[in-house]
Amino acid sequence: MHEIDIKLVEMTLDVMKYAIERISAPRNKIGKPQSESKLKELVGETITKEGIGGEYAFNLWKKYLMKAVVPIDHPRHLAFVPASPTRASVMFDLVTSASSIHGAYWMEGAGGIFCENEAMKWIVSLTGLPEGAFGVFTSGGTAANLSAMVTAREYWRKNKAFKNEKGLIITSIGAHSSIKSMAKVIDVDVLFVGSEEKLQGEELQEVIDGLSEDQMKRLFAVVGTGGTTNAGIIDDLKGIANICEKENLWFHVDAAYGGGALAADSVRHLFDGIEKADSITIDPHKWMFSPYDCGAVIYKEPELAKEAHSQKGSYLDIFKDEGAQGFNPAEYQIQLTRRVRGLPLWFSLATHGTDRYKHAVERGIELAQTAGKLISESSYLELIRAPSLSCVLFRRIGWNPEDYTNWTYENHKKGFALVTPTKWGSGDTFETVSRFCFISPHTTESDISAILESME
Repeated sequence: MHEIDIKLVEMTLDVMKYAIERISAPRNKIGKPQSESKLKELVGETITKEGIGGEYAFNLWKKYLMKAVVPIDHPRHLAFVPASPTRASVMFDLVTSASSIHGAYWMEGAGGIFCENEAMKWIVSLTGLPEGAFGVFTSGGTAANLSAMVTAREYWRKNKAFKNEKGLIITSIGAHSSIKSMAKVIDVDVLFVGSEEKLQGEELQEVIDGLSEDQMKRLFAVVGTGGTTNAGIIDDLKGIANICEKENLWFHVDAAYGGGALAADSVRHLFDGIEKADSITIDPHKWMFSPYDCGAVIYKEPELAKEAHSQKGSYLDIFKDEGAQGFNPAEYQIQLTRRVRGLPLWFSLATHGTDRYKHAVERGIELAQTAGKLISESSYLELIRAPSLSCVLFRRIGWNPEDYTNWTYENHKKGFALVTPTKWGSGDTFETVSRFCFISPHTTESDISAILESME
């Protein structure tokens, strides 16, 4: 199966034809969900002792399986946080895979890591962090947040007084679910404060002042959010940064979704204070138009991350020698084995230039404002709050939670759109509402109008 023959050449041509058609199509179908049993009925047994053959397997994919997939870049996929990788980045994702690069150490992946680092320099420049700050590409925001908090905890535990203490971090209830997940992995407690609106510095200070002596001893970090996933809300980063500096706490900013907006001049001021962070998470596979999976974690002092994450083993010694000549990504985050996932982003940036990135991000913000206007003018819809970044929360007057769910499934099964409900907290109560998140520059006002009209 590792031999090169005419079947391999023909299969390669088929795959390239499929990729060309997919990349060059102006708008692919949204895809309809199918149950596992239905898909099994359609394709039968695909993993057998003898194999079913590449051509047959590929035809199964094209005829049945790809049609049960929702393309993340569809202009009417406005659920969760979608994505819209550029054609250039998708093309170079093929090159990345075909090049078989191990992206952990410079000795093996120098050319690819160099390209990643060029893209990373641009991202770091958007944050305003001081000279010397740098980052590394991860599999996504969860891995980036985890890597950052491991670094923060290990830095905290350098003080022998905290060596055996179970750490405590503070964040808002609007923080991403990965913060709670990450805390479980590293076995630290999380104190959630505030409402889903922005976490203010004054509110944080009140919480810290109210901690018990034991809690105060265990507190080592605060996680601010640079664009909540649910509503695009940006915390009071400047106020939080000042308090972290005063209280000697690690300040991490989770900007996995919102970090792309650092490139948008219209909203950059909302992130003031991010330049004081000790670490930052940004997902290029969200609002920087890179293919999945491509997250990033950035450190003000990368050497602290290296101390926390550098793995030791006799089989790795040779890489450390070579590392004196270049950058070893494996030493700055939790993964040893890694692909050069920042390579497609580099190619797209090199192809299009950063000005086009700015314009594409601004388009998402513009679409959110357009949707907000259409909702405000409707007789049967209401805005929950003003659009923030590219997120819009709104209600269909008179609907209950089941109505939102049924509407979502109906539109999805039609292959029309994917827009899912969420919950918005007000005090102690949570209301089911609808939500848009705009990423694709190809979404139009007509798309938005058609989706809203389907709720009438």
